Amino acid sequence: MSDAATAGPEYDDTAIRFLEALWGDGYLSPGGPDEVDRVLAGLSLAGKILLDIGCGSGGITLHLVEQHGAAQATGFDVEEPVIAAARRRAADRGLSERVRFVQAPPGELPFADAAFDVVFSKDALLHVADKDALFADIFRLLKPGGVFAASDWLISHDGEPSRAMQAYVAAEGLSFNQASPKRYRLAMQRAGFEDIAITDRNPWYREVARNELQKLKGPLYARAAAAVGSDYVDKNIRTWEAMQIVLDSGEHRPTHLRGHKPRA
Repeated sequence: MSDAATAGPEYDDTAIRFLEALWGDGYLSPGGPDEVDRVLAGLSLAGKILLDIGCGSGGITLHLVEQHGAAQATGFDVEEPVIAAARRRAADRGLSERVRFVQAPPGELPFADAAFDVVFSKDALLHVADKDALFADIFRLLKPGGVFAASDWLISHDGEPSRAMQAYVAAEGLSFNQASPKRYRLAMQRAGFEDIAITDRNPWYREVARNELQKLKGPLYARAAAAVGSDYVDKNIRTWEAMQIVLDSGEHRPTHLRGHKPRA
């Protein structure tokens, strides 16, 4: 999700090809299916109606149906290129009956109240500036007793980011609107969520990103360059170098989030 309603797509076909070369077919965020499974640890999706916010090119949404047994899944994103890729992927796997992909402009999510048992998101909510409105909307969409489970990219503090963080965000060139774990918890509490759990994943991704950078500089370089061009890969190597600085400092905080909507 992005607040940039009139801008061109941030995740165009080139970005999709590059990120899938790095993170796997259908994955536009790190960790692949294993990290998705860790976000969902202890939570059964069997027979559930699910929404995947910021679904990207669809790999995660399909994984939630194929491997976690969701009865129906809706993937939502504001960007048309990723939705087009996701629809192709669902058709190729014969899952168009159980999975649909919806594209709409930024704003209130275009779904009915209490429509979903589970709302999931993987590293997409940082694109939304108004966290209070975001979590109120997610809460609205959940059935009583429903669960929100997500991963997102947080920052260790509120207020002015460090120069290193500003340099990293500028290198990404994306609409990042990061907030602290404290700010996320407050927004979830205000929305009405209970049993809120916030789990820091910085130590995990700090080392994963270091490995990703080495692969980009080494064995993955030729394959990625063949897909998107060497200039694009070189730009992303510089981005990963900038990201590593703020991961190592602890300012960049990938985080798991979990909350429950009361039953009554």
